[in-house]
Amino acid sequence: MTRFRPISPQRLPELLRRMPKAELHIHIEGSLEPELIFAMARRNGLNLPYADVDSLRRAYAFGNLQSFLDIYYAGAGVLQTEQDFYDMAKAYFVRAAADNVVHVELFFDPQTHTARGVGMATVINGLHRACVDAFVELGLTAALIMCFLRHLSEQEAFETLEQALPFQDKIIGIGLDSGEVGNPPEKFAKVFARCKALGFHLVAHAGEEGPPAYIWTALDVLHVERIDHGVQAVHDAALLQRLAQGRIALTVCPLSNLKLCVYPDLASHRLPTLLDAGVVVTLNSDDPAYFGGYLNDNFVQTFSALNLDAEAAYVLARNSFEASFLETGTRRDLMARLDQTFETFD
Repeated sequence: MTRFRPISPQRLPELLRRMPKAELHIHIEGSLEPELIFAMARRNGLNLPYADVDSLRRAYAFGNLQSFLDIYYAGAGVLQTEQDFYDMAKAYFVRAAADNVVHVELFFDPQTHTARGVGMATVINGLHRACVDAFVELGLTAALIMCFLRHLSEQEAFETLEQALPFQDKIIGIGLDSGEVGNPPEKFAKVFARCKALGFHLVAHAGEEGPPAYIWTALDVLHVERIDHGVQAVHDAALLQRLAQGRIALTVCPLSNLKLCVYPDLASHRLPTLLDAGVVVTLNSDDPAYFGGYLNDNFVQTFSALNLDAEAAYVLARNSFEASFLETGTRRDLMARLDQTFETFD
């Protein structure tokens, strides 16, 4: 723990905004704001089943993960060209940089697009070009993690992997997302084994709506390095111990958990339990356009609801760098930047 002066609760929100941080759980399609959805629809000559931006935003009322996914996939339908994917990612990077996010590991769902006839090259090249420009123009590093949709078959995941291999140099890792309940991690054991042999980093959504058992199998069968969400781990003491001892990170998304009714309110969130258990927890925005907040919104609202302090802020920000797939030297430099922010903040 770095040494820094005590920080008053009144000044804490400013520290949360100012401190450098990484975001490790962001679905780029989930950053597509209604204004951009309508702009792309007009550009591509598409009709939307909503009268205007406000009527679309009013539809963002979700009772569970599936009700969100239904509108999420519909919104992604406006993405047609490489420029669309570039513009979507670039808009997110501008918002992230304003939140002092200095590194992003970005999820994308190619099956959502290839099923509509959009080519893999269109998706990856547009996103990758935005990652390159984000560094040049914003000083923010970014890497792509390709996710398989778990409600589809493993065979379809294999087909997607083969389509993506010509672009392997533009992808740092493989993930697993979409509807969790009824789609356990072991459904994708063979394709994840193939991805590991190819040298990809591995992550998977587990323990959001699914049980702690899904976290165990993501670790033991898929051999993932990080768990996305993972909040249900609080119900399994042995699992908490394993996560803490193995320094296996959870990419927790508080406003997402609230919006999807995992918790009735932020004050009920079990983030403090995870921190007290020594788990490497990070905070993230998940699908910020749909869940009401980007990364700093998640920090400020969660800290207010749970009465967390500056030490928790430091731990969470440092965890985001520790849990990243950055090279060791870069990770060390970013942690030093974080230390300096805390030591000089007044």
